[in-house]
Amino acid sequence: MARAAENAPDLTVVTVAYRSRVLVAELLDGLPAELPVIVVDNSDGSDGLPDVVAARPNGKYLVGGGVGYARAANAGADAATTEVIVFVNPDTRPTAADLATLAADVAGDPRCAASAAVLVDPDGRPRLGVGGWEFSPLRAAAFAVGLHKVLPRVGPFARPAAGEQLDVDWVSGAVMAIRRSTFAELGGFDDRYYVYCEDVAFGRRARERGMYERMRSDVGVHGSSGGSGAPSLEMMRLRGASLTRYVRHHQPPLRAGAISAFMAFGYALRTVGQLALRNRRRAREHWAYAVGLVTARATVSGRVVTDR
Repeated sequence: MARAAENAPDLTVVTVAYRSRVLVAELLDGLPAELPVIVVDNSDGSDGLPDVVAARPNGKYLVGGGVGYARAANAGADAATTEVIVFVNPDTRPTAADLATLAADVAGDPRCAASAAVLVDPDGRPRLGVGGWEFSPLRAAAFAVGLHKVLPRVGPFARPAAGEQLDVDWVSGAVMAIRRSTFAELGGFDDRYYVYCEDVAFGRRARERGMYERMRSDVGVHGSSGGSGAPSLEMMRLRGASLTRYVRHHQPPLRAGAISAFMAFGYALRTVGQLALRNRRRAREHWAYAVGLVTARATVSGRVVTDR
């Protein structure tokens, strides 16, 4: 089996695509041709993605069936045969060395459930939300009023300085390495979430088993916060809906309600702020997030995907 770098564990890249042929092609162009790659296509070949995967000697294409990220990622992991899986979003651009670094973390420490790179802005600054802490009313309230900008560790979302070490409860699944055996032991991603919060839930399950996750703020990867060809307003509403569904699954009703209410209030404030700046596109995205938080309901192409 090919290796991503000398002395690195055998690894397979698993990426879930949805109408993102161009993004996937750019991602794969930046990785060694012999690196095993599994692409799970939730748009079922509608944009010619099978041809992109077929051009790679160790590429495998799977029809996703439009079942959402968690189920598709689980199917990709089931199809892998290497020691380590690295989940990679189509809109990220990790190098082979990045993948090898993350893979070595989980291969070398059985207690390390996952090791994740951080997404960075064009100037190299880590983005907000590359990892974080368990949601609570206090953390949600701090985020709602912007206190996390002054005290970076009080909100639910981490934004480390480059190279800063932080102990977090969960890491983003945008570029995340996991041992295949650990992923199976922890039950994979929770497919109650169509997309978003499956990485938060995975971190919770890892902690319950006495494991930890590592956020590699020294491994910065360029990428956006999207990941697919789905409309941004759909994705933002899905983010809000998934967050509310997550806290309802894991918190008492009053605490869950408070968390969702504080977060929705925060995004309503951000909507007003963006309208004042005449940034209507961003205002609509913030409002979609708030609506998702309040309703716990979202759709993709007109189909409700949050009723499971």
